[in-house]
Amino acid sequence: MAIIEEVKDQSIEFTSLNEPSSDKTIAKLLFTCSFIAIFILFLIIVFLFNRSLNFFMNYDIRDFFFGTIWYHKKDKYGAAPIIIGTCLVALGSIVIAVPLGIATAIFISEIAPFKFKQYLKGAVELLAGIPSVVFGFFGLVFFNPLLMKWFNLESGNTWFSGSVILAIMTLPTIISVSEDAISAVPQKYREASLAMGATKWQTITRVLLPSAISGITAAIILGLGRAIGETMVVSMVIGNAAIIPEPITNMFSPLKTMTATIAIDMPEAYKPLHVGALYALGVILFMITLAINITANYILGRIKIKFTGKESKKKIHLMTSEKTRWLKPLIKNILILAILLWLFSTWIGIYRSIVIVIGFYLLFRIIKMLNPRNKQRVMFGMIIGAVIIVIMILGIIIGYVVVRGLPVLSWTFLIEPPRAMGREGGISTAIIGTLLVIFGSIAFSVPIGTCAGIYLSEYAKRENILTKIINLAIENLNGTPSIIFGLFGYSFFLIIFNLQKSLLAAQLTLGLMILPTIIKTTEEAIKSIPQGFREASLALGSTKWQSISKVVLSAALPGIITGIILGMGRVAGETAPLLLVGGTFIARSLSPFDPVPTLTTHLFFLATNVPGQEANNNAAATALVLLLIIIVIYGLAIYIRNYFTKRMRW
Repeated sequence: MAIIEEVKDQSIEFTSLNEPSSDKTIAKLLFTCSFIAIFILFLIIVFLFNRSLNFFMNYDIRDFFFGTIWYHKKDKYGAAPIIIGTCLVALGSIVIAVPLGIATAIFISEIAPFKFKQYLKGAVELLAGIPSVVFGFFGLVFFNPLLMKWFNLESGNTWFSGSVILAIMTLPTIISVSEDAISAVPQKYREASLAMGATKWQTITRVLLPSAISGITAAIILGLGRAIGETMVVSMVIGNAAIIPEPITNMFSPLKTMTATIAIDMPEAYKPLHVGALYALGVILFMITLAINITANYILGRIKIKFTGKESKKKIHLMTSEKTRWLKPLIKNILILAILLWLFSTWIGIYRSIVIVIGFYLLFRIIKMLNPRNKQRVMFGMIIGAVIIVIMILGIIIGYVVVRGLPVLSWTFLIEPPRAMGREGGISTAIIGTLLVIFGSIAFSVPIGTCAGIYLSEYAKRENILTKIINLAIENLNGTPSIIFGLFGYSFFLIIFNLQKSLLAAQLTLGLMILPTIIKTTEEAIKSIPQGFREASLALGSTKWQSISKVVLSAALPGIITGIILGMGRVAGETAPLLLVGGTFIARSLSPFDPVPTLTTHLFFLATNVPGQEANNNAAATALVLLLIIIVIYGLAIYIRNYFTKRMRW
């Protein structure tokens, strides 16, 4: 068999060496498309640093990083409260999301029946597809007033509100990546543990979770990156006050984040120093997310060799050493108790918090003393409770939008333009604008993205340093916050090409944003096609490009279409970049060179700038239409994926 495989490899290589000139030209064209990913990343870095360089040359760096006053009218740009606010909101969201996310991942992977597992995964995907502006609207008009009532606050725009809504948004990332990591643990690990008499819960906690810890860690890091890079939620629900909480644990204090500052200030910034300060925030945000993405990708890459038995014996010995075995649980318990104390002290005071934390500690000690069967029942009950909370969150958000928006929804609402600042009329121009942005972005990104995906899957050498750089650039672009793409589009298309805020600038910017998604889904779809398809085509005398275009692409078309549809869904739900490059509330026209209204910008302006119950009801109806569009788009992608997966099985 080894000889046969070697002959096959040689025959394929021989064919590629004798390709006609047209195939070589196509290969060069495909390489050029894949190189665009590196070029875009390079341009983003260059424009961010270039636009912020003048600021750093004319403003004291110490005052920028350690100053506590951000007031552009007096040229005060102390970014410390904004940077600290970004970190606090993101960390708060992770503290809330991690337990719920990991518990749900365990349930999906190890506990749920097969049919229910499919429905639950679909619900998680639906939660991931809800646009951030809908979460922001929900937080602003439902959760914040509820928070004011529960805790007798003057305003619900708080750090706590932002962390809760961001936690809901990061749940799909943590659940999906953690579930993949747990499911990737070989089945023989489970069978060996159960054969030795361990309960299912003991197998999960002592075998599966330690084996999947790398993937779970990557999930938490990616969730943190999502929380740090989010714009619309934090700009709508946390108050946008550039202050440091006093005390630092006061989760009912308003805050301001880097993303919200850029999104709110940039459209009105006219002083060069103010603009430079915003780009400086963009540089910090980009570097943080870049570090997070590189770390997460490195950890996920290590999973591939997790079960090869090549881990360092010295490392394993140190982890299980008798001298240090007691240290790990001690640090874990102290950390958990400190987090609980911090959370409860904000709400009910330090002394009551100490009593509650001690109660939690005693409860878990009692659970630990139970026999394995009873402990499993208790822990499975807690996991099911976490899953119920996740399902309830999804139900409450969708239910609220439906209940508030459905009475307003009508045919007239869909076909009329808005009047009276959106209190009357409909959303016809926003629907048309959304469709124009979607199809324009897709028309720009699909040819480049699919060509780059073909090159990476069929032509690129796996060990080539250039291929690794291209893949790294694509992965990091995929995790770059949308507001950074907005900044880049603002600099590149509006300033360099003088497009002004327009539909065309919005299409190009969002097209660049979804380019990594198109590339990766195309690459993975083509890689999934069996090698035998290519070999059979080459054996019949086809050239390499003929084999790719007429055999491989035809078989991979469902996966490629799925990626395109997912890109359409992301464009439909974006708001932050549009605020910088072309989004508006009232359209002068639908010309490519004029600002364009979309459903997301329409919802944002209604929720934040137009007071009154009529505006809130129309905003809810707009959110409902946007949700329906997203559900149709993602439902179509899921249907295509499942349909062709079943066909491949047959």
